[in-house]
Formats: sequence, C-alpha cells, structure tokens
Amino acid sequence: MLRWLIGGGREPQGLAEKSSVQTIGEEQIQNPYTELLVLKGHQDIVRFLVQIDDCRFASAGDDGIIFLWNAQTGEKLFELHGHTQKITAIAPFSSSDDSEEKSNLILTASADKTVIVWDCTTGRQVQKVSCFHSTVKCLTVLQRLDVWLSGGSDLCVWNRKLDLLCKTSHLTDAGISTLVELPKNCVAAAVGKELIIFRLTASSDKSEGWNILEVKRLVDHHDNILSLVSVNDLTFVTGSHVGELIVWDAIDWTKQASECNFWESSVHPDSQTEIKLSQSPNETSVQHLTSDEECVFAAVGKGIYVYNLQMKRVIACQRTAHDSSVLHIEKLPNRQLISCSEDGSVRIWELREKQQVPAEPVPTGFFNMWGFGRANKQANQAAKKTQENTTMHFLELVGDLIGHSSAVQMFLYFGELGLVTCSADHLVILWKDGERESRLRSLTLFQKLAQNGDLQLKF
Repeated sequence: MLRWLIGGGREPQGLAEKSSVQTIGEEQIQNPYTELLVLKGHQDIVRFLVQIDDCRFASAGDDGIIFLWNAQTGEKLFELHGHTQKITAIAPFSSSDDSEEKSNLILTASADKTVIVWDCTTGRQVQKVSCFHSTVKCLTVLQRLDVWLSGGSDLCVWNRKLDLLCKTSHLTDAGISTLVELPKNCVAAAVGKELIIFRLTASSDKSEGWNILEVKRLVDHHDNILSLVSVNDLTFVTGSHVGELIVWDAIDWTKQASECNFWESSVHPDSQTEIKLSQSPNETSVQHLTSDEECVFAAVGKGIYVYNLQMKRVIACQRTAHDSSVLHIEKLPNRQLISCSEDGSVRIWELREKQQVPAEPVPTGFFNMWGFGRANKQANQAAKKTQENTTMHFLELVGDLIGHSSAVQMFLYFGELGLVTCSADHLVILWKDGERESRLRSLTLFQKLAQNGDLQLKF
C-alpha cells in the first residue's frame, strides 16, 4: 500500500489578488483521508466511476477500457476490452428478480456507436449492440420496469436480453445529453435547451413490448441543459449553461421555482440595458447537481451553492470553492460535501449553522442574496425579515486532498472503505481513512503473532 500523509493547502493559481479560494493548513482534523492507493491501468482520461456493490466499482474513460476494482484493497479484478473508442456512458444493471441469484451487470456506451453488457462476476462480455446510428451519450436503468434506456439522437428502450422494445423518431443531431426517471413510467430527457417528457406504456397485445410517447416539451431554459437530478417522487431540478436553475414538479411538470445567476448585474445595478453574462461561460455553468430531501447542491462555475427547496433560496455558498470549474459534487450523510475540480483538487466541506446578526437588507434570488442583482424596497424588507427569523449557514473547508495532477472528473463515496477519484491524469486514486487502516494493520499483525505463538503477554 502506498501511504501518504495529506499536506497543507495549495498555492492559488495566478496572482493572489485574483483568487479568493479558501486554503487549509496541515492540521486537517476533520479530514480522515490521510492514506491513498494509486490505481494504474488506464492510458487516457478516466471520466467515469460506477459502484457495482458494497466493495466493487468500475472505472472507464477515453481509452475505451473498463476496469473493475476492489474498493477495500485496490486490487484490479478485471480489465474489459470490447470498445474501440472512448466510453461515453456507463450504468450498473443489477437483477431485480428475487427468485433468482442476483447478477451484477454493467452497461457501457462508446463513441464507436455500440453498447456492451458486461458480467461483473466473470468479467465477460454478455452481449453487444451495434445498431446505433449515433453515439449513445447517456444510459438510464429503470429497475422497477426491468428495462434500460439509451439516449443519443433518439431514445431507445431495451430489455435485459438487449431486445429493442421501442424507440422515438430522430430527435436532434445534438442528441440527448442526460436522462432522469420520473413517476408514472415517465422520463425527462435534456435535448439542448429543451426538456422533453416521455411516457412508457405497455403494449396492448400482451407482448413484452413497450410504447414510448412524447407528452410534453418544456422550453423554459435559455441555453443548453447540463445537469438534471431527481430529488424525490415529487420534484426534480435542472441546471443550464448560463446559470439557470429550475425546480420542477415531477407529476405535472410545472415549474415550482426558477432562479438565474447574472454575474455582472451588480456592476451596474441601475442599468436598464440587457444584462450580459460573464466573459467565460464556464463561470456560470451549472456543471453538476445533487440533492437530499431538503436541499439541492449545485456546482456552478468555480463555486458551490446550497439551495433550500422549501425556502426557495440559497442558504450557503462558496463562490470560489476551487481555482477552476467544479465538475462534480456530492452530499455525504454527515452534513459534509465533497467537490472536485478541473484544478486537480478534491475538497471536503461542512455545512454549518452560524448565529444570525442584524444586517442590511440584501437582494433576494438564487445568487442575488450574495450580492448580485437588484431588488425593490419591498423585496429588501422581506429579505431582512427572513434573515432575522432564519438560521444562516455557511460552508467551511475541512479537507483538501491533493493527489491528482490534472482535472478530477468525478468520485465515489464508499463509506468506511474510503473515497475513489478519477482524473485526466489517467489515474484512479483510492483515498483511505488513515486511522482505520492503521487499526486494521495492527489487528492483522496481532492475529498473525497469536497464530504463530509469538505473542507473549508480560505483566
């Protein structure tokens, strides 16, 4: 095992006055990840990680190879070859039939216009589909219906045997970028700046077939939809390239809340001309969304924002959480967040409460409460009243994991087994709780000594 003690904070990129990124010293008391394992094998950017079960995961990327790993030991279990170009999507597909032995499968899509089903137990290719006319960009498994969907220039529905059950007509050359399951056998598909709702219905001839019907097109976004997340059976959320966040009703697909981030609106608050966005679109892009029942956590540009669904406003943020765009964010069970970025870092944040003190009125809105946009006097009074009666929150940096030399694409949280990250540096890193690993090593040594009779107790 490669053991490495996490060091202090990073030097901000560029001039100091141009970066307000938080740093943290060597004493990272709340950061358990003081050991790491570097998992090598990939020959190009590693973009995807997917959890197979409690102790196994798969990695895939631009080299077209899929690796299966043991999350406890870092052992490489299988190396799967079958695609000729980069992987564009990956999804787990476990058996939902309780009467048979549960099988763990994964689906992989590639720029070679194929989808392959792999058996994670044997490492063998189960079946391959090569009938696509364009690259499949997303895969979604509907476990309840025991089918899976592929999204590209059209939307296809497949069963476990890889029989094509139904498909839509050609939607767009740009294709479906992301999918999310909704109640009542519906799915939402992001196609450019449109959100299309489809419903799956069983065929009336008692066959195994399905029909797919487009039921609604939502055109509320002004630019391409980049992120899509289901909060619960009642709500889902979308985020766009220009910083729009929309909260939707998952049953009737109406808008529950809508917020926009106009980064330069505070520069000329009295201007009536068209508000222009930042020079760099990446500074406003909602790159990734995750949620719990209470909040949506958004990776926007270089920042992290916590949006409370009931209050319909941001309750905490770090505008400059990283030196570059945040690519992935997840909420942990212990009120902590983890984010990773193009700057090569992985950072741990804790959402904390702070005592609210009387303050001047501030504008309301998605990012406006942090100093952007304009609001009238009535809105200011409402915001002040809300502040006085509401507990405020903030994000505190509690850990900074420095191990990758290039953009960290995403990560997986394995609880006690640790954290897995993948990067453009071709590496997968398994981060371990140093104290836990030390205890396990001591216990193993104790057991070996006891078995060999070398353990002597002295009083």
